[in-house]
Amino acid sequence: MDMPRNAFKHAIAKGELQIGLWCSLCSPVATEIVSHSGYDWLLLDTEHSPNDVPDILLQLQAAQAGTASCIVRPAWNDMVLIKRYLDIGAQTLLLPFVQTPEEAKRAVEWTRYPPKGVRGITGSGRASRYGRVKDYLKNASSEICTLVQVETREALAQIDAIASVDGIDGLFIGPNDLSASFGHIGNWGHPEVQAALEDAVKRLKKVGKPAGILTPNVEEAKKFISWGYTFVAVGADLGLLAKNADALAKTFKTA
Repeated sequence: MDMPRNAFKHAIAKGELQIGLWCSLCSPVATEIVSHSGYDWLLLDTEHSPNDVPDILLQLQAAQAGTASCIVRPAWNDMVLIKRYLDIGAQTLLLPFVQTPEEAKRAVEWTRYPPKGVRGITGSGRASRYGRVKDYLKNASSEICTLVQVETREALAQIDAIASVDGIDGLFIGPNDLSASFGHIGNWGHPEVQAALEDAVKRLKKVGKPAGILTPNVEEAKKFISWGYTFVAVGADLGLLAKNADALAKTFKTA
């Protein structure tokens, strides 16, 4: 059996625009539904959602027949969490709150088998199709995509060095945390934050690394794309459910 191909990794490496959706409902059924909606990628969140490894496994299985690649966000940039999500078949990880090139380097090492890293070895997990993928241990890194989140002023100051770490495939700029770091909590539309978001993608272009971001606002998403962001989440399953459920209720429950 051949190594599963990571379509998302190869697409962003070529600079192809990838449109995504945040998934926070912790539901295999919801994940399966949106996996067929036409998105290029889905973010399965465990940092700010009550997901854990067994929940993510079910969602990866549910999304397998859909059009979207799955990105898993562990709760932290942690060696054990990274190992567990890779073992259940995640090929792309988004690692939160990476502040320095040293932290980015450790993140890469935790996704790689020796001698290039320190990932623990199992030969029979879901990632290798239960031992059926030929030479999985030797070739796994070719299809693993390591993304890191830059979400503070301190990290922005080192974004060029973080992006230059070998094995980092892309950087995601977290607008909510970044706005808080700039002293404008809840207001990433502030001119200072907007300037930082635009400057970040310009700097990443210079070092040849794709940039990602999230916004539920259609016009803002188009603006970010025009600036050069490559992987852009344009909404969240939780937000879509809440917004549309409220709107439907208001249609019939007028004051």
